Amino acid sequence: MPSVQPVILSGGSGSRLWPASRSMYPKQLLPLTGEHTMLQSTVLRLDGIPDLAPRPIVVCNETHRFLVAQQLQALGREPLLLLEPEGRNTAPAIAIAALLAASRTDDDEASPTLLVLPADHVIEDADAFRAAVGVAAAAAADGDLVTFGVVPTGANTGYGYIRATPSGADAVHVREFVEKPDLATAEAYVAGGEHFWNSGMFVVAADRYLEELARHAPDVADACKAAMAAASSDPDFVRPERERFLGCRSDSIDYAVMEKTDSAMMVPIDAGWSDVGSWAALHEIAEKDDSGNAATGDALLHDCSGCLVSSESRLVTGVGLKDVIVVETKDSVLVANKQSSQDVKQLVEQLQQAEREEVALHRQVYRPWGSYDSIDAADGFQVKRLIVNPGAVLSLQMHHHRAEHWVVVRGTATITLNDDEFELTVNESTHIPVGATHRIANNGTEPVHIIEVQCGDYLGEDDIVRFEDKYGREGTNT
Repeated sequence: MPSVQPVILSGGSGSRLWPASRSMYPKQLLPLTGEHTMLQSTVLRLDGIPDLAPRPIVVCNETHRFLVAQQLQALGREPLLLLEPEGRNTAPAIAIAALLAASRTDDDEASPTLLVLPADHVIEDADAFRAAVGVAAAAAADGDLVTFGVVPTGANTGYGYIRATPSGADAVHVREFVEKPDLATAEAYVAGGEHFWNSGMFVVAADRYLEELARHAPDVADACKAAMAAASSDPDFVRPERERFLGCRSDSIDYAVMEKTDSAMMVPIDAGWSDVGSWAALHEIAEKDDSGNAATGDALLHDCSGCLVSSESRLVTGVGLKDVIVVETKDSVLVANKQSSQDVKQLVEQLQQAEREEVALHRQVYRPWGSYDSIDAADGFQVKRLIVNPGAVLSLQMHHHRAEHWVVVRGTATITLNDDEFELTVNESTHIPVGATHRIANNGTEPVHIIEVQCGDYLGEDDIVRFEDKYGREGTNT
């Protein structure tokens, strides 16, 4: 049996789970359903699959690369990150992963079997999942392109469907892919027993997928081959050539390949699956009280039923609510009827049109070296709390428009200021004038916390000139 190469698709933004999920910190990087993030849970679910390749390929956005790497390294895993300059949907993402996997296989080895998994799904029964993967891998070894059809637990109108005649746990031919139906059609599908939820998970041999892609979407195949032929790489990151990849049209694997190929097969899976595509979906799988309420954080409810309440930074209370969603973060609050939770995406589109930064960023913003939290701001000043991780160092940089004052409130920081280097400990401070070259390093074993006060006529994050950077960001200003 060829090796099973996990390919984890981590490029989504999870806009229906705003305000918890933001484009710069999307839902797959959040611990929405347990102690691990959804990405971490996806990787842990792989344990126990036979012939598993040691390094998962994670396809993600360039801007998420350090967050993804840090989360998987926290599990003791060393992923190979395939960085998209911009998302182009699943057909190109899987194509560049197939090309990368094939390039890392010796000529005398069989083409690797790709296990393609979105990073943001929940599967409660990992044993059932691994059993289904085994059935799918056997079918993929025969040249089939295999998807998983989730045994429906109800008439859900938020999913596409796969029509197939089931035969126990065996792989069966796909008869039809169906778009998201209305309620009456979904009820008929579930009653008929030949329609399954489209999971968006696949098992395919790398060479067979590329062959079928070239047959049915040759422009996508050619663009991906050109981008990977000119890719740059280091031990942990692979970057397809930007312009060639951006020249590829956006298309899903379903539209580009699976709906057209004669080799589409489906393995049924009944494993407590959810794509957590909305707050209502999260409520459905969450632990609830006797009144059907799911509450996290500092939340207090009275005479409420069927509600989801999430508090990040303050007390949230509710009285007399039914089927309501309340999500509080440090900078935003969402209140929605549970039945309208799919429409949060339209709300996010309005925020994008208004160019609100809450679409992309939380108040606490993560960087390769740690994070910063914007505590307060008004005309001419801004206050942040910086957290610098052990062993981390900020870029050597300067600002044209702002001066900064730093006060260490926890730990010991090593400061570079122009040609000087010195240490600051708790309750010590320093001033960074406009135009001064500076950086912060944490050479200790505990996080360093610094209160930063910025003053100036422009305080945007793009007022940065980077001279040196441990994380490869020299010359950038974001």
